[in-house]
Amino acid sequence: MARQTPLERIRNIGIMAHIDAGKTTTTERILFYTGITYKLGEVHEGTATMDWMAQEQERGITITSAATTCFWRDHRINIIDTPGHVDFTAEVERSLRVLDGAVAVFCAVGGVEPQSEAVWRRADKYRVPRIAFVNKMDRSGADFDRVCRMMEDRLKTRPVPVQIPWGAEEGFRGVVDVLEMKALEWVDDSPRSAFRETEVPADLLPAASAAREKAVEAACEVDDGLLRRYLEGEALGAEEIRAALRRGTCAMRFTPVTCGAAFRNRGVQPLLNAVVDLLPSPLDVPPIEGTNPETGETVRRRPGDDEPFSALVFKIMSDPYVGQLSFVRVYSGSLATGASVWNPAKRTEDRIGRLLKMHANKREEIKEVWAGDIAAIVGLRSAGTGDTICDGRAPVLLEAMEFPEPVIRLAIEPRTKADQEKLGSGLRRLLQEDPTFRVNTDPDTGQTLIGGMGELHLEILVDRLQREYGVSANVGKPQVAYRETLGGSSEAEGRYIRQTGGRGQYGHVKIRVQPLGRDGGFEFVNAIVGGAIPKEFVPAVESGVREAMEAGTLAGYAMADVKVELFDGSFHEVDSSEMAFKIAGSMAFKEACRRAGVLLLEPVMRVETVVPDNHMGEVIGDLNSRRGRIQSMESRPGLQAIQAAVPLAEIFGYATDLRSMTQGRGDYTMHFSHYEEVPKAVLEEVVARVSGTVRR
Repeated sequence: MARQTPLERIRNIGIMAHIDAGKTTTTERILFYTGITYKLGEVHEGTATMDWMAQEQERGITITSAATTCFWRDHRINIIDTPGHVDFTAEVERSLRVLDGAVAVFCAVGGVEPQSEAVWRRADKYRVPRIAFVNKMDRSGADFDRVCRMMEDRLKTRPVPVQIPWGAEEGFRGVVDVLEMKALEWVDDSPRSAFRETEVPADLLPAASAAREKAVEAACEVDDGLLRRYLEGEALGAEEIRAALRRGTCAMRFTPVTCGAAFRNRGVQPLLNAVVDLLPSPLDVPPIEGTNPETGETVRRRPGDDEPFSALVFKIMSDPYVGQLSFVRVYSGSLATGASVWNPAKRTEDRIGRLLKMHANKREEIKEVWAGDIAAIVGLRSAGTGDTICDGRAPVLLEAMEFPEPVIRLAIEPRTKADQEKLGSGLRRLLQEDPTFRVNTDPDTGQTLIGGMGELHLEILVDRLQREYGVSANVGKPQVAYRETLGGSSEAEGRYIRQTGGRGQYGHVKIRVQPLGRDGGFEFVNAIVGGAIPKEFVPAVESGVREAMEAGTLAGYAMADVKVELFDGSFHEVDSSEMAFKIAGSMAFKEACRRAGVLLLEPVMRVETVVPDNHMGEVIGDLNSRRGRIQSMESRPGLQAIQAAVPLAEIFGYATDLRSMTQGRGDYTMHFSHYEEVPKAVLEEVVARVSGTVRR
């Protein structure tokens, strides 16, 4: 079967934004106007096509990224609607990794909010070109120019409006296309109401002309031919300006800005035109780079059907009807049902059972996928999130994805013996799906601990265990995932010598430890000279150190940001073994930590609280009482937005307290910022609590 849509007419895009900016509502309108759905789904009614999970419909938020495909102006648009809540950042991260472009949705009232910044930085990390859509222009307090200024100040990007709003708040009538210099007016809010083209109103002409001038200047920076003609006073056509803006957008030199009110069905069709005209096709982004797993050489794969097959598994989902679904982005070549693929990371071969084109949770069977496609595969038993699958005759290993560590934990236990097996099975499935989910057993209490990115994240996972896997479980209170690190540098030695009737055990190491900076991770340096320890025992020493780090030495929390240098030791020709050196490494590390001193680190959240003016004093006082540090305040119409850094341990239950203080009118969002040292009083309390648990 031949390719149906040429590569240059494919757009792989994501819809990303802060929670409640209108991502899913915008996506629903896109599906309606492209003919994929015949009836509009609404988030607040729980009928949105892309919010298909029961938990999403009940809460009115997006939890999992959903993929779909639609067509506009003979272009195929593969869309991934991503969550806006910080607890589900991993869904945004893995989606951006495989996308060619993105639409960043901003609320015209809230502007650039904290999670908008977080997802924008992730898009910067993966070099994803973006256009912006300023939504909710019909809401009270909407200000298009303010959002553009905030994009400049907070996101350090250069906004280039290609549309400006015609009116605002209740008077929002439509948009002005500044490249064509045409006004588009929507007569009513009916989804089937067509907009009409008119001349730009006289009162908007100065603003539209200034915006067009700005767009022309941005286009001329990309195209020297356009610049020469512009300086000579020649009139430039909309098509050539648009083509130059597209090249600049693909090179991430600026961000084109559109606007509308998705809920009232205004501005969605021009947004689709901007996606087609300004965002890149797979041919417009650089070829994907990977390494040859056999030789370590860099390999480039261009997006061509004649190239060897390569794809990245970016999401795993359990489907009750077909089993495990592996979502893949195909970077090169083609793949047909029944073919075999090679997983270079796991060194396994899998046969493709079925290929599916996904529309949220609905499936359409297809026979073949091509370069640039996003699809789901049934039959990849060994693949996990971030794995590469490729043609075994031309192996390539693409860069895997990195995900943040959990910041919150809670204990979970089955209510009955029958639930025990179901709990284990359910946790294994969720671990496969979610790379930010962790499960471990407390060595002192024997409790099963689950870790995630926030209270809501774990609440959703526990809810899924109950509904999807039929598990009845008791859940403990949330616990903070503290970390430990070194307070200074030191040296220590570890000796493990045991003599029994037969062969004994002998391991002797000397190590040097020192702290690394924030997010320094773990570094192990082998500085052995002269064969004091045979090289085959060095990995065992590192393994012993890693095990000791996981258990911690102060309060049982994992250690981070540590450098360990193995510089001396001794061995016995008969009695030395890997086990002996592993134990010696662990002993030496614990002693070195005792000498250097250990600090306890706690996760600190960046919290933005939006409250009415008359409640500001009370809310600030409450944040201070939670060990919060106020970082900035910003005035909005009738409201104050307060940015603060607050330890996670102090923020549990904040939603209820905030509602009480502000008569239900306050709102807040938070996301993880960094780890920092806890005050002495908190340290003593945590250590005492852990010691008490151990004694019990």
